[in-house]
Amino acid sequence: MPKAKARGDVRVEHDLLGEREVPADAYWGVHTLRALENFPITGGAVDQWPEFIRALALVKQAAAQTNAELGELDAAKAKLIVAACREIAGGALRHEFVVDQIQGGAGTSTNMNANEVIANRALEIGGRQKGDYAFLHPIEHVNMGQSTNDVYPTALRLALRFAIAELWTAMDELKQAFAAKSTEFESLLKIGRTQLQDAVPMTLGQEFSTFAVMLGEDQQRLAEAGALIEEINLGATAIGTGINTHPAYAPLVTRHLVELSGVKVKTADNLIEATQDCGAFVQLSGVLKRIAVKLSKTCNDLRLLSSGPRAGLGEINLPPVQAGSSIMPGKINPVIPEVVNQVAFEVIGNDMTVTMAAEGGQLQLNAFEPIIGYSLFRSIHHLRQACIVLARQCVTGITANREHLAETVKNTIGIVTALNPYIGYEKSSALAREAHATGRGVYELVLEKKWLSQADLDRILSPDNLTKPRLPVRG
Repeated sequence: MPKAKARGDVRVEHDLLGEREVPADAYWGVHTLRALENFPITGGAVDQWPEFIRALALVKQAAAQTNAELGELDAAKAKLIVAACREIAGGALRHEFVVDQIQGGAGTSTNMNANEVIANRALEIGGRQKGDYAFLHPIEHVNMGQSTNDVYPTALRLALRFAIAELWTAMDELKQAFAAKSTEFESLLKIGRTQLQDAVPMTLGQEFSTFAVMLGEDQQRLAEAGALIEEINLGATAIGTGINTHPAYAPLVTRHLVELSGVKVKTADNLIEATQDCGAFVQLSGVLKRIAVKLSKTCNDLRLLSSGPRAGLGEINLPPVQAGSSIMPGKINPVIPEVVNQVAFEVIGNDMTVTMAAEGGQLQLNAFEPIIGYSLFRSIHHLRQACIVLARQCVTGITANREHLAETVKNTIGIVTALNPYIGYEKSSALAREAHATGRGVYELVLEKKWLSQADLDRILSPDNLTKPRLPVRG
């Protein structure tokens, strides 16, 4: 294998299509150059997903250690590759991963990019020039016993597992913020609503507790989806048969990857099935959509509850974070819930992309994993940031309009439901009609008609009695 030829500030590398000049200081090589020319799609490179680069480096390190242990790879070369991988997994050379996130070839360009960067950094560590592939080659040595078809999905799954953990933590921060507000508002009576119409009383604390509970449920679903992602096909090589690997390679490389990553990945029972199946990605995407839908619903509620300040519900105040209008002085808009709504819309769309890409696989390989990864990473990262922003810029600063809440409870027709056990359905219905027609409060009408004493009415309409199951209050 000839060395790369140097020409001033470039070096010359070759592939099966011929020779090309590569910047002399670049750690990537000719295969990456082809990808840069072929896939100018998003304008964003894979370096935007640092957990993916870390995962790629860990996979390559595990492979080098395994091949050396099995006697397939020279120990000195393996040591150099491992050293380069450790640096990259630690964050070095991230911006040398320059290929576009969306690419043809089932991720081959990303795998080649990783092979070249690792090889050239390993050569440097060994005191050699970039491009000295006669000594250490990106494919012959860094990619030994591997194929894009097992490296790329394994790294993708490992990276998603890292990202899922960060999303879970952000969701927990938001859940705790809602739980704190639930405690703060636990004694504040308000009117619950069904179909945007007055229903029966509840506490504002109960309303906020539901937001926390929904997040907790979704954290459980996210953990379940994360467990499915941990099944990998490393060792499958091209289609799952394990061609060009040592018989002991698959279990050993998985063991090394577990030790390096701290994630309990496991080799799939059937590597041919695992190489073509994207079901775990579809499952994860569905959970992300579920989280998005419920977050968006929560933000809809926050916008409704804070609507006004004079002509809306006006039950809570969102913290003012910026001016709301270029023409209406003093206007403040619910911009934080609005941005979370928009993230949710994006995640729902990404789920459709993942669905179609998974369905579009053919025979022994799904060529569309790059768009699956692109969609899942965007959904996870944006949901994570949305949770953090919603917690810190909105929920922690929410206040209640206490006097307004008390007034609406006192005057609402909805409290007639609580009177049913005491005055009967017919009287309650008549009372509701009269209150609605006259604009008078239910409380004062009951006292006027002497259907209940004030003491009994106060006991019946106490917060404790109105907001949980209770036996009828007897005078």
